[in-house]
Amino acid sequence: MVVTLHNKVMIAKMKIIDPHIHLFNLEQGQYFWLKADSPPFWPDKSIIHKSFDEAALTLAPAIELFGFVHIEAGFDNEKPWRELISLESSCHRPFRAISAINLTDSSENFKKHLAKLAKCQSFVGVRHIFDEQALSLLTQNQVIENFKTLNNFAANLGNQRLVFESQLPLFENNGVSEFCKVIKENTQIRFIINHGGFPPSDADTNEWRCWQNNLRKLSFYSHVAIKCSGWEMVERKYKQAWINKSLTSVFNIFGVKRVMLASNFPLCLFSKSSYYEYWQSIINSQFFTGLSEVEKSALCYDNALHWYFIK
Repeated sequence: MVVTLHNKVMIAKMKIIDPHIHLFNLEQGQYFWLKADSPPFWPDKSIIHKSFDEAALTLAPAIELFGFVHIEAGFDNEKPWRELISLESSCHRPFRAISAINLTDSSENFKKHLAKLAKCQSFVGVRHIFDEQALSLLTQNQVIENFKTLNNFAANLGNQRLVFESQLPLFENNGVSEFCKVIKENTQIRFIINHGGFPPSDADTNEWRCWQNNLRKLSFYSHVAIKCSGWEMVERKYKQAWINKSLTSVFNIFGVKRVMLASNFPLCLFSKSSYYEYWQSIINSQFFTGLSEVEKSALCYDNALHWYFIK
């Protein structure tokens, strides 16, 4: 964006709120999944097996990081509030935090954990990773009951609606169908799809068509939004053309107010050399350069502000 002021040409900074990052503190947290002898057994896991604090979120002068949303990273899944307390004692930028929670837990423990999490100033929502277990989890009575508890908890918050981070592959129809039932029955929760629902790397497949069809189903619900990141989780050496096609599909289906661009830092380092290089690849993409300034701001800043920060 170029702004003219008193006959001087000034380059306005691009504002970013990154709505999907993970900070690691290996000295305080557990992070069992990062250990070499624990799943997932990625051969390149050593790239991220280290501590990352907010100082690692370095961008070029023309891009300004105004805030971020930390997504739980396995700090302590038995006492998830410990992660938020640690973050609040060390972070200086504005941020919100998504905590781990166990949807299969007893109703009593589930309520106790929510009450403790709500005491944390940064707390804005929870995540239980579904992935390939979406169908089996979403058909369990205890999981459905805990979603009802979460919905009632969100309703008692008033204007501040609680977020549930939704990580599942959208090309699996049965899991998405069950998820749609949960979304329909729990309207006080803001459901936010992680990683674009994992678009298949090959657009000329039935999986891609299923992914698009399920995007359309989910877009029907006004309390559902979607974040686009995690490309490296599908394909480490992903192609820019795939990014453009995926982003275009998501944008055309969900619209300008319910799409957010994110990084999945530090996991984006599996494919890019730095946090800065990742964001440069997004900003320089054919998809992004074709947007209006209003649309760019919406996807990089305004939507994250609305869905996570504004009470």
